[in-house]
Amino acid sequence: MTPDPRHRTDLAALRREYGERGLNEQDAPTDPWALWQHWFDEAAAAGVHEPNAMVVATVDADGTPSARMVLLKGVAADGPEEGFTFFTNTGSRKAAALGAEPRCALLFPWHPLERQVRVEGTASALGEEPVAAYFASRPRGAQIGAWASPQSQVVGGRAELDRRYREAEERFADAEVPVPPGWGGYRVRPVSFEFWQGRPGRMHDRLRYARGPGGWELTRLAP
Repeated sequence: MTPDPRHRTDLAALRREYGERGLNEQDAPTDPWALWQHWFDEAAAAGVHEPNAMVVATVDADGTPSARMVLLKGVAADGPEEGFTFFTNTGSRKAAALGAEPRCALLFPWHPLERQVRVEGTASALGEEPVAAYFASRPRGAQIGAWASPQSQVVGGRAELDRRYREAEERFADAEVPVPPGWGGYRVRPVSFEFWQGRPGRMHDRLRYARGPGGWELTRLAP
């Protein structure tokens, strides 16, 4: 069916005036983790769909950028465990990209609150213990799916995926599902945060925290 051009959305005409809140330097904590946690809690309390959804942007070995949504599954604000944690198939495109270039970027898009948080940092692979602990907490269906899906690889169709899932179900019918050999996780340790708050007239608030030799340094960016 050919789309009717008369019913196409006029992208240039789409606009919304922002301005429910503001973000001032005097109200910002010295530690970006405190502000991130406060904003995350407000997003969760406001009923934002999957407030832990974040975009992970990477660069392939040949310099090609790519981005995808994943779910944040852990946060640590200090010490050797500091960073944002997510899990994935280690044969996926994102895993291959992070293996070639561990520098990456995260984005938390909390649109209903007219907010977003951008994070830049470096990813490192998690050890076996935290990977096994998280995998054991997943619903059984998701555990089966991790065995059934060769993530990012070409498959013949939906029928092939359904067959692989049935085979994995049968394989572990009477047993706990172990961690697949090609499944793991990453921790992204930030070097910068940017907190974006929508304001009227597109004069948005943008506060950036950058990691410096003496700790986090706060600056304001023009919108």
